[in-house]
Amino acid sequence: MRPLVACNPREEIDMQRSLAGLAVAALASLTMGCASLPSLQGRTETTAIENTEGTALGKALAPQVAANPGKAGIYPLPLPRDAFAARVLLAEAAQRSLDVQYYIWHGDQTGYLLFEALWQAAERGVRVRVLLDDNNTAGLDETIAVLDAHPNLEVRLYNPVVHRGVRALNYLSDFTRVNRRMHNKSFTADNEATIVGGRNVGNEYFGAGHEVVFADLDVLATGPIVREVSKSFDLYWNSASAYPAATFVGTPGSEAADKLKATFAAVRADPESVEYIEALRQTPLVTQLLKGDLRLEWSVARLVFDDPGKTLDTSERTDLLLFPQLQEAIGKPRQQLDLISPYFVPTQAGTDAVATLARSGVRVRILTNSLAATDVSAVHAGYAKRRADLLRAGVQLYELKPTAVAEEGRDKKVLGGSSSASLHAKTFAVDRRSVFVGSFNFDPRSARLNTEMGMIIDSPSLAQKMTESFDATIPRAAYEVRLTENGRDLQWIERTPSGEKRHDTEPDTGLLRRAGVGFMSILPIEWLL
Repeated sequence: MRPLVACNPREEIDMQRSLAGLAVAALASLTMGCASLPSLQGRTETTAIENTEGTALGKALAPQVAANPGKAGIYPLPLPRDAFAARVLLAEAAQRSLDVQYYIWHGDQTGYLLFEALWQAAERGVRVRVLLDDNNTAGLDETIAVLDAHPNLEVRLYNPVVHRGVRALNYLSDFTRVNRRMHNKSFTADNEATIVGGRNVGNEYFGAGHEVVFADLDVLATGPIVREVSKSFDLYWNSASAYPAATFVGTPGSEAADKLKATFAAVRADPESVEYIEALRQTPLVTQLLKGDLRLEWSVARLVFDDPGKTLDTSERTDLLLFPQLQEAIGKPRQQLDLISPYFVPTQAGTDAVATLARSGVRVRILTNSLAATDVSAVHAGYAKRRADLLRAGVQLYELKPTAVAEEGRDKKVLGGSSSASLHAKTFAVDRRSVFVGSFNFDPRSARLNTEMGMIIDSPSLAQKMTESFDATIPRAAYEVRLTENGRDLQWIERTPSGEKRHDTEPDTGLLRRAGVGFMSILPIEWLL
C-alpha cells in the first residue's frame, strides 16, 4: 500500500526562522519607527462565485456529491508530481473562478508553469484571485504587476512589506506586524474542488529540478467543505491585511505582458521543464482523472483556520485562533496519536501535555526532521532540548534521514533525482479514526504568530495509512531516537539492510553545527520559532 506521506522539498528559510531573523528581532526591539501602510480606501470587496453546479467540474462531481450528503470527497496527494498535476488540471478545468492562497510562490519552473496556468484561465474569462503572503515575493514584483493588470486576474499581497528592496528594513522598522505571516495554502476551482495542505509553490514542493526534497501532503477535496474553504478565502481576501498588489508593485510597462509571455515560453522550452511536463502526463492521477476513475474517500470533514484578525491583533484572543478549534474538534486521544511535523517545537507546556498522554497509556509516535535533514537549525534547537523528557514519558521519536529519498529507488525516480530529503508535511492521526492535514506546525509560531488552516477528516482508512507508515515506512526512512541505559544520554537507531546501526551523536552532522544548536537551545528565542 502506498504510504500516506511521500518524500518531497525544502521550505524557504524565513527571516524570522533564520539566525539573521533572530538578530533582526533583537535589533527591532531597540527601534521606534514604523513603516506606514497606505489606505485601503477604494479597494473592492469580492466574494466566491456561487451557483457553479453547471460548470464542468460541478456536473462531473454532482452525482457523487448527491450520493454522499454532508460529506467531503477526499483524495490524498502525497506524491509531489500528483500534487502539481492536480493544481494544473483544476486550473485547466475551471470555467468560472480560481481562488488561490499561498505563503510562498517561487519564481522557478513550477512557479511559472502555474502562473501560466492561471494566466491562461484568465484569458478564457475565468475570474482569478491570487492572495500571496508578501514575505516571500522578493524578485516577483514585475511578474505580479503584469498578472494583476489582466482584467480577469487580481493579485493581493497579505501583510505587505513597505521597503521592497532591502526587505530586512521592514523588520527593523515594523517588527511586530511584519513578524506575523499568512501561512495558509489553498487552491480552489469553481467553488467545486479545492486543494489544501502543506505545500507551497516551487520546484522543491513538486519534485522538479534537483533541489532538496520534502516529505509533504495535500488533499484534493470536493463537496460542502469546498464552500467552507471559499468562505475562509473571502475572509482573508477582504481582510485589513490584504492589499491590492498594484499599490506596492506599480503598473507594468507597455511591453511587460509580452515579456512575461516570453518567460512562460522559455520555461516550457527548458529541457528540465520538458522532461517534467512529460512525467506529469504519466502520473496515475492524470490518467484516473481523464478516465473518470479517481476514487474519492467520502468522509465527514471540518475546516479549521485562524481568523485573519490574528495578524494585526496581538492580544492573543482565543476566538481568533485555529489551535483551540483543533483541540475541540479532535478531543483527547484515548489510544493512539501519530504526529508528523517538520518544525516540532513543543515548548514546556506542550511537552508536559504530550508526556501526560503517553503516561496515561496513549501510544504517541512523532516524526520530525533530524538535524541533518532540517533547513532551520534554530527550530531544531527548540525541539532538541525536549527530547529526553518526551522519551522518559514513553513517547516514540523518529527523525527523518536526509538520505531517505535516495534509499527509496521508486520515490527517487518519482521525485526527479534529488538525493537529499527534508520533512515538510504537517499532519496527525488520532485513535485510528481521524486525520488532520494542513499548514499548522506544532510550534509557537503557528500557534501564536502566523495564520494557519487545515482539514480534520473523520476517516479510519486515512488514519490507518498513517499508522502503516509509522509501522513500516518511517522506521526505515528515519532514525529512531532512544535513551541509553543511563536514562540521560540519547542514541539514534538507524535500520539498514544489514541490521541496526547505533549513533551516539546526531547522525550526519559536524561538531560545529551540533555546538551551534546547543547554544541556540539556551537562548530565549522559543517564542519566535
